[in-house]
Amino acid sequence: MNGRVLIVAGSDSGGGAGIQADLKAVTALDAYGATAITALTAQNTRGVAAVLPVPPDFIRRQMELVLDDIGADAIKTGMLHSAEVIEEVARVYDRLGRGAPLVVDPVMVAKGGARLLQPDAEGALRDRLLPRAALLTPNLPEAEALTGAVIDSVDAMRRAAARLLSMGPRAVLLKGGHLPGATVVDVLCVAPEAGAQGGERLFEDARIETRATHGTGCTLASAIAAGLAQGLALTPAIARARRYLREAMRAAPGLGHGHGPLNHAHTARPFP
Repeated sequence: MNGRVLIVAGSDSGGGAGIQADLKAVTALDAYGATAITALTAQNTRGVAAVLPVPPDFIRRQMELVLDDIGADAIKTGMLHSAEVIEEVARVYDRLGRGAPLVVDPVMVAKGGARLLQPDAEGALRDRLLPRAALLTPNLPEAEALTGAVIDSVDAMRRAAARLLSMGPRAVLLKGGHLPGATVVDVLCVAPEAGAQGGERLFEDARIETRATHGTGCTLASAIAAGLAQGLALTPAIARARRYLREAMRAAPGLGHGHGPLNHAHTARPFP
């Protein structure tokens, strides 16, 4: 096992998304996952019924103790819920986590429609976390919320990714699963100062027809963070994470009556 990932995110009682999906993905890819839990949720595959936020100072304490003792080779954020939590996470990162690439999954709305980021926290997300991010991984609704633009095509995705990049992250992976069509396109946009990695790349795959989509965003971001923690460059880390995610979707166990969970353990060994 190699590569330490500190995951700062909320808990999913159904086990398909959030901290649970994060830890499963990181472990399957042979990295070590530590956590700072930001909220408890009561949810299942049908949706989120309730959210119990963790106080910001307790989130800070979790992060501090992990970073002081275990350390981290990458840090991944998921559900941060409020402006106060985002401020605390940014402060701890500045003090103790600067050497680790920060993967920001801007969790705003759950699959079932429940809002997971307070409206007044969007400004804090833009101002405090995006400029610190090595990679931002929004889906289309999240990118629309952050940019104010309608994203209805791959060309619109490319424009939105470039606009998000101008907000400060060193790279943006804009996920296109919400667009209709037989092919799913993700757009990677990397800042020019990244040297040979700079520029734009499209990742394209045939759509997998399945209801097992719960936790896909959490899983992908954590799988990328595991790769970065293990020393992979950004593009290979993304490519491996996308392969892992697709295999986990194909092997989904068919649980629940809504957006079902993935099988995170199915393809652990083929992805060293």
